[in-house]
Amino acid sequence: MHKRTKIKIAIFVLVVGMACMFTAVVTDHWAVLSPPVVRFNETCEAAHFGLWRLCKKHIYITEQNYEKGHGCGPISLPGDENCTYFRHFNPGQDAEIFEYKTQKEYNISAAAISIFSLAFMILGSLCLLGSCTGKGKGRDYLLKPAGMFFAFAGICAFISLEVMRQSVKRMIESEETIWIAYYYAWSFACACSGFVLLFLAGIALLVLSMPQMPRNPWETCMDAEPEQVE
Repeated sequence: MHKRTKIKIAIFVLVVGMACMFTAVVTDHWAVLSPPVVRFNETCEAAHFGLWRLCKKHIYITEQNYEKGHGCGPISLPGDENCTYFRHFNPGQDAEIFEYKTQKEYNISAAAISIFSLAFMILGSLCLLGSCTGKGKGRDYLLKPAGMFFAFAGICAFISLEVMRQSVKRMIESEETIWIAYYYAWSFACACSGFVLLFLAGIALLVLSMPQMPRNPWETCMDAEPEQVE
């Protein structure tokens, strides 16, 4: 396969990774939390959240939806939903104080790291744009920082995912909250996909932009004939 074709494939994968990561950042279905349900024909309160807000949903559990030992939900059931941005949280009482403070602290950290990921993606995109519009050696040279920026974006995405995972773990393990069950939702899956695609494709783009290996053992990489990316 020609080197130019490989670079085009890497750029396509990067575009998909950026779309996944952007979708994860702007949506609020990273994790779903459920309280215990004692009996059916009652209303329970499940929650889902992202980097910026937490949404609570009041769900009426019928006999058909009730499963003993399971939490409230599934979250797809109809119900009234109330969403609150983390910066707008006001202190409540008892468990709500712990819940809001804990979630706010972790999510601010995860959101800040995700912004770094977006910033690296923008820088990488600018380098790719410069590479597409440039000529000669400058065109090839811009592929190297582009690959590094996208790899850094993937690393930031991974850190954001880990912070969010620790947030959910602390919420579930705490005795001061009502949540007993959880699962990661589609926004979390988008962030995971974004991390993998950005990191691997960024590294691949960086490797592809490197000078070609010398054909003879007595040559050095500097002596080898440069390979132009058309």
